[in-house]
Amino acid sequence: MGMERRYRQGIATLVLAASGCAVYAGVPSDALPVAALLKSGSPDAPVANAAFCPGPDAIAAPPFSGVLHIAPTLMTTTPRIEQPLIGGRDARLTPGITLEFVTIDGALVPLQRGEMVRETVRGAHPSYWRVIPQYGRVWREPADGDWSRAAFPLMLVNDTENHAHQGLATFLFKEGAVTKLRFQFVQQTAPYLVRPHFVGWGSAEIVRQDGASRVEDLRAEIRAELAERLPARPWSDLARTVPPGTLDGFGGPLLPKWMVDAALVRDGVLYYQDSPTPYGPYPYPLEMRFGVRSIMKSVAAPLALLRLAEVYGPYVLTLRVGDYVPGLDAKYGRVRFIDAADMATGFGGTGTFKTNPNDIYDGYLGGNYDAWYTAPSHAEKVHEIAINLRPYPWEPGTVMRYRDQDFYLLGAALDGFLKSVRGPEADVWNMIRDEVLTPIGIRHAPAVRTREAGERDGLVWFNAGYYPTLDDLAKIALLDQQRGAHAGKQLLHRQLTEDLLAARSALTKRSDAAAGLLDHAIPADGSERYLMGFHFTPYVGSLSRRQYYLPTMSGSGENEVILYPNGLISIRTAKAAGLPDGEKVQSDDGPTTIRAVDRLAPF
Repeated sequence: MGMERRYRQGIATLVLAASGCAVYAGVPSDALPVAALLKSGSPDAPVANAAFCPGPDAIAAPPFSGVLHIAPTLMTTTPRIEQPLIGGRDARLTPGITLEFVTIDGALVPLQRGEMVRETVRGAHPSYWRVIPQYGRVWREPADGDWSRAAFPLMLVNDTENHAHQGLATFLFKEGAVTKLRFQFVQQTAPYLVRPHFVGWGSAEIVRQDGASRVEDLRAEIRAELAERLPARPWSDLARTVPPGTLDGFGGPLLPKWMVDAALVRDGVLYYQDSPTPYGPYPYPLEMRFGVRSIMKSVAAPLALLRLAEVYGPYVLTLRVGDYVPGLDAKYGRVRFIDAADMATGFGGTGTFKTNPNDIYDGYLGGNYDAWYTAPSHAEKVHEIAINLRPYPWEPGTVMRYRDQDFYLLGAALDGFLKSVRGPEADVWNMIRDEVLTPIGIRHAPAVRTREAGERDGLVWFNAGYYPTLDDLAKIALLDQQRGAHAGKQLLHRQLTEDLLAARSALTKRSDAAAGLLDHAIPADGSERYLMGFHFTPYVGSLSRRQYYLPTMSGSGENEVILYPNGLISIRTAKAAGLPDGEKVQSDDGPTTIRAVDRLAPF
């Protein structure tokens, strides 16, 4: 595919992501007139999401470039945040930030797109949040006089847990002037510390300065980035090509009210659903970034281990965690990297010693879990592990017990190994970004890291922390399906990638493999398996009547990515965590998403 064609395709994808506003109707100048954006004080309520992208009578806006200094703002939320101060930081306060923008072909492009932008100006308390800006739009409305409109998606994220609030922001501009920034956060993935689920909104002061001088160079970079996106089409395009009822239940058995978004990858095309919110569908679904929780385990561990195996050899999987992470129990000297990736370190020290049948969540949140989870620095996290987790009587590699600490330590150990071979400046997440994600078209990979002295970002969390888009998740799953190869280059170790997808040597979740790992022909007994961050879901195909073990990425809140033997990929992002006791999350209809994919392309 030529560069010009790929560029047009990338721009078309962006326009498609924004064009939902025309479908959902509404004139931005009606919902948010100029006077409302000049007015001081907090707005009374959010407005229809259609106000954040061009209306039916919109015309082209002049180019915009500039640096915006956005003041910290106390946002209004409904319902109220129950415990707003977390570690001395206020979850009601949006951060004071600096963003720089340019425009290209009607798109508003933040130069900090895909980055977790930290607070630069503080109010009475520091804000709990960072933000991730994404591609938006600029346009003019007939009722706005000499003002032009700019709007962009804005994710409210944080560096202590991995959930995201999907939001929208807008301002007006003309020569030498900008209005206030109006924002609203109308959807979210699953919370942990900040409860309950909420909608937030407000209005922030802006100071504008001139932007970068090399605008044309930046636009060339942006065109190249957009050209790397997968072709994307709305769900309705797929639905009208298949018999009625084929896609029924897709996204389930999760109840629809807990859904954030869902998508299917078929023949290299990303088909995405609407993302419903109380104020209408989210108008930029392809720009949404999600807190996908433990899906990070299925991303970071395989990409790091299989990339390093390709570069240095498969022996990397057998290196010992204790050799690269000081301050741990001596037993970690027997824990291999692959054991930690299988959550089979033989550590935990809480729960029972019963392993037949085994409950993988036995004692999961014991051992003062929250003290470890909220510990800001690497040293403090290792300290909490050392004082709270104890060795189990079984050997590493034999029993799976769900422990986030295993994956955190794996990330630290991999980072230590990489520094030992590449020098002290090496960083394992940067290696994944530069050597795996960037080659497959993912240039931005925001993720939670430890907070070190002097506001310095430290080690990336391998247990949870990635903020991907639908496009990102689709590309990573496609790389797995292609056995780690992309554009004729082997990025991941091919044989080990094949072994992973086939669940070879996977541990059974419900029993003790003390006699050793399962052999390469896994028993077709219907039990779930686990290997290198992947869950393996048993399912009997309707065509073959064969039992498959479907590679599944799973994260708290019912986030899920499934790879199928027919080459399709299903993606679901959701918010079904942090709910009141007794709240129902799923229907009783069984694996309805898998059945829908099976009906679409029987396997």
